[in-house]
Amino acid sequence: MSGDVLGHTLLRQVVRPGARSFQRSCQQLERVQRSKLARTLRQVARSPLGKIRGVDASWSWEQFAQRMPITEYQDWAHPIASQMASQSSGLIRSPVRRYQPTSGSSAAIKWIPYTGQFLKELDGAIAPWLADLYQNYPGIRQGVHYWSLSWLPTDMRQESGDQLNDDMKLLSLGKRWLTGRTQAVPESVALAPTSDDSLFATLASLVANQNLSVMSVWSPTFALALLDKLPLWREELSDVLASGHWGRRLEALRQVPAPMNLQASELLDGWDGRPNPMFHRSLWPQLSLISAWNTAAAEPWARKLKAFLPQAEFQGKGLWATEGVVTIPQTPMASDNLEPDYVLAVNSHVYEFEDPDTGAVYPPWQLERGQVVAPLLTTGAGLLRYRLGDLLEVTGFRGEAPCLTFLGRGGTTDMVGEKISRVTAQQLLDSLPWPAGVSPVILLASQEEGQLPRYVLLADASAGLDDRHLRSHSERLTDRLEEGLNQNFHYQLARNLGQLAPALCICQPDIHRQYLEACRQRGMIEGNIKVEALRSWQGALPVEPSSAPIKVRWQLTDQEILV
Repeated sequence: MSGDVLGHTLLRQVVRPGARSFQRSCQQLERVQRSKLARTLRQVARSPLGKIRGVDASWSWEQFAQRMPITEYQDWAHPIASQMASQSSGLIRSPVRRYQPTSGSSAAIKWIPYTGQFLKELDGAIAPWLADLYQNYPGIRQGVHYWSLSWLPTDMRQESGDQLNDDMKLLSLGKRWLTGRTQAVPESVALAPTSDDSLFATLASLVANQNLSVMSVWSPTFALALLDKLPLWREELSDVLASGHWGRRLEALRQVPAPMNLQASELLDGWDGRPNPMFHRSLWPQLSLISAWNTAAAEPWARKLKAFLPQAEFQGKGLWATEGVVTIPQTPMASDNLEPDYVLAVNSHVYEFEDPDTGAVYPPWQLERGQVVAPLLTTGAGLLRYRLGDLLEVTGFRGEAPCLTFLGRGGTTDMVGEKISRVTAQQLLDSLPWPAGVSPVILLASQEEGQLPRYVLLADASAGLDDRHLRSHSERLTDRLEEGLNQNFHYQLARNLGQLAPALCICQPDIHRQYLEACRQRGMIEGNIKVEALRSWQGALPVEPSSAPIKVRWQLTDQEILV
């Protein structure tokens, strides 16, 4: 038995108990959730912050919901900073393993403590998910897998030290060891000094492994960006794979073993540089499964990714955030349909759900089909009643556990995971150097068919400004807009990885009227069109930019697609 098959066989056996536990818990949701809350309260009540906030280990579910307020990151920022400075466990009686950086609506950087207890909670979701994959996608039981790493933006790499993200660290030690035996890309690629170097090393490792059977990424635009780099780096990749040496990138990638595969090198040499499904099939003939987001804003990009890798099945992700997991994909029982249900991760955290319209909060066992709700998490990281800001629809039940479909971010735009809030957008617009005679209309999170998503600022200019001044104002505001957006952690990362096109400001006379007319054409009532800083915008922009947007060209057999 080959090493990769043996690794998969052992891992399948290791995750089965977690899958059986999950299935049992789905049949007794209220008991499991009340028990998890009691255990978490005992740990929090014994912590320094728990004592300060008067958390009582004897609280019932109802008492906890009544006495603890709903929180957001700003409620935890100072305690977490103090905990990081003192290298202690101030939020909960569980040792902190590391701090995971992310960003959100009210802070450029958020640091989430990953405690031993929190990692156990994540493992309670990972085990049933992996078991379901192995059961329903037999092709993944051999070959190597690519589970994407959570990289930091280039500017943060030198200052973050051992806090560098690594998705494999979400697993328990045993599962991590077994998974490591079957990985196509070494963890050390995340340590490269720039995102560009990390992307190159990742792509080299993927092309070298023609027995790749799983590609698991978060955003499908990340995988598309990788494929987009293939023709650009074709000759350099071929040289590396032929020689087993990093060449000019040796200093940046010294800690990463250089892959070597003469057959893959010859494939690249004989390729005309036009990405197409047939060539991708020749690179990865055993690819059996792609796992990526495929709902809300990610849906069109998931379709593109599936078109370029048609040899593989596709499964959507559940709802995961740095602060915790909400749902995991589970294949429907007694059905030939592999389209998953997104089931509440009942064995992970404590969950409540808030009605975004009324503010009413429900325990998970009181949810009803058709409800639209926002999750509140109480976790082993020490965060209590923490509002994630995502919107979910209850679509059914697995036993007693609700199935929930992700609808999008509440109050934010989140095209590829960049999480820009309306508050952040307003603060950014207020800070821009507005010239005389120019004023903001709105910042659009633009998703135009066939183009990379981008942020587009519409600015109204007085009729007296000539073309030279309009171009000058547009260029200056574009630069400052991009600079401001890059203060957001995930925006900068998405730009580094080629998932977002550069921001753009369109400064023209009469833009406000054109924008309102476009809204009316979409069925909005003029009196109800809100004056807001930020709006998601699907399709053609309300106005044409003065210069053509950047376009990345793909070739799908004889049909050209603009991404």
